[in-house]
Amino acid sequence: MAVFESFSAEDTEKIGLYFGKKALEGDIFCLQGDLGVGKTVFTKGFAKGLEIKENYITSPTFTIINEYEGRLNFYHFDVYRINSIEEMDDIGYEEYFFGQGVCLVEWAGLIKEIIPERAVWVNIEKDLNKGFDYRRITVGGNI
Repeated sequence: MAVFESFSAEDTEKIGLYFGKKALEGDIFCLQGDLGVGKTVFTKGFAKGLEIKENYITSPTFTIINEYEGRLNFYHFDVYRINSIEEMDDIGYEEYFFGQGVCLVEWAGLIKEIIPERAVWVNIEKDLNKGFDYRRITVGGNI
């Protein structure tokens, strides 16, 4: 397990960039954290680390998944609105989880039963005692 401290959105993005650069084909990153904690900011950095040329990475809250091309194919899931595992089956998640490319899943705890054991879990937390922009980013699993 590794713990990172972020004091700004820029710091959070740089931490995401670090992991995006390290990402390998078949990796799955699972993001956890409250609304507004910086999951999408982390993801923007992650995408830069994968050499994604898109300038605007957004959370696919209503589409469930966005696909990008870079150094590796990048599959960005947001499962906040998923109501059942069957919905993930309908999307064909296994093709992404066990295919070529890298997956990043926001709100992954909602579908924990289908997340492969090899996944890297990233938990982002606020600590208002350390400042409004402070984030504690804990990374565990296969890092």
